[in-house]
Amino acid sequence: MSTPTPSGTTAFARTAEPAAARFTDLLAAEWIKMRSLRSTYWVLVLSAAVAIAINVNGVHSDLPYIDQPHPQFPGEPPYKYDPLFHGLSGIAADVMALAAASFGAITVFGEYATGMIRTTFAAVPDRRAVITAKVVLVAAVTLLLGAVVSAASFFTVNAMLSSRHVGLSIHDPGCLRAVLAYALAVPVCALIGMAFGAVLRHATASIVAVVGMLLLLPLLFGGDRYRVLREIGNHLPLTAQARLTLNPDSYTSLGAHPGTVTGSWIALGAWALVSVIVAVTVVRRRDV
Repeated sequence: MSTPTPSGTTAFARTAEPAAARFTDLLAAEWIKMRSLRSTYWVLVLSAAVAIAINVNGVHSDLPYIDQPHPQFPGEPPYKYDPLFHGLSGIAADVMALAAASFGAITVFGEYATGMIRTTFAAVPDRRAVITAKVVLVAAVTLLLGAVVSAASFFTVNAMLSSRHVGLSIHDPGCLRAVLAYALAVPVCALIGMAFGAVLRHATASIVAVVGMLLLLPLLFGGDRYRVLREIGNHLPLTAQARLTLNPDSYTSLGAHPGTVTGSWIALGAWALVSVIVAVTVVRRRDV
């Protein structure tokens, strides 16, 4: 565009610089990236379906035996069926944790592997805003998925158990806490996966690190002999989630040096916060 000047020459108007991307625009861009890879949401949907199926099938398999008489041993309490232990099982929690952590990791290392991250930072130089948008979207998606799995498992299995008069209500002691913890552990594991993806930037290394962190590391910090090791183990993500989903009315023994409810909530929050800090810091400071 040109405008005449008093001297008869033509001056060109200065072109306005493009406005900085809004955070909502970054969220929309990350959502497009996420949904463009069909494998990612298929993995999440299938893992959620498998987790719910594991919980429902576990309780369904127990139905024929709940009403049968159980032998009473001297000094042992009578058998009491625990819908929280069977309906929100650890196996299903492990499936969702691995799926969410892998999903979180691939959202980061996937862009580095394909080179798309250079295009992203060329369009939006503010790296902190980019990774923050990615964190928010990943946490929101996995939180929704965790809530669906947790709520569907709890209400379905307890509806099945109502005919045996052993089902629980969401208002019973410990039930709401268990449902919330079962759901919140999923986005926490997704954020842990993002941190590993940002640090390692490699598919195999990130997945192996996630498996070791979530499933193998707790094996090193179990037992009741050494209190320090047990205290560390109590604050690992899936161990904290298992403590929060424990039925307060069950006869399950916590052993020596058990984790506390407050400490387990703090542990989950700390893992999420530290993972976000690591992911944002690494992406900002390391070269592409």
